Amino acid sequence: MTTPPPSDCHPAQSQSSTDINATNLERLSQAGVEVVRYADLAGVPCPCGSAKRGFMESPAVPFSLHVTEISATARVHYHKRLTETYFILQCKPGAYLELNGNKLAIEPQMAVLIPPGTRHRAVGEIQVAIVAWPKFDPEDEWFDD
Repeated sequence: MTTPPPSDCHPAQSQSSTDINATNLERLSQAGVEVVRYADLAGVPCPCGSAKRGFMESPAVPFSLHVTEISATARVHYHKRLTETYFILQCKPGAYLELNGNKLAIEPQMAVLIPPGTRHRAVGEIQVAIVAWPKFDPEDEWFDD
């Protein structure tokens, strides 16, 4: 059985997303719901390329969620405290993760858990969502070179 592709996510014709958010965001916030609009976040340079990092300022959230565009110059790095989970959103053929010197071919909808101490980088044209736990800390990026 073939699953149909998801439809575009757009608000109903009668209400704009601005109207919906203005109506509900304050009420949701009071209930502890947090919303990050990644389209509004600036990308910041990282060893892999450019990352948009969400939930960084929220004391109620014990992780950060990044959407990262991998560049051709991604550097091998590791973390002493962070565990990262890479969820591949998009990638071109031939893309892979390098994990402790081993190549792992990747594809969209694949998740890879990367424990502390694992030397890693992504190679190829890739868009990835990364859950960093605990929250990302730039002081916990280490390089062997």
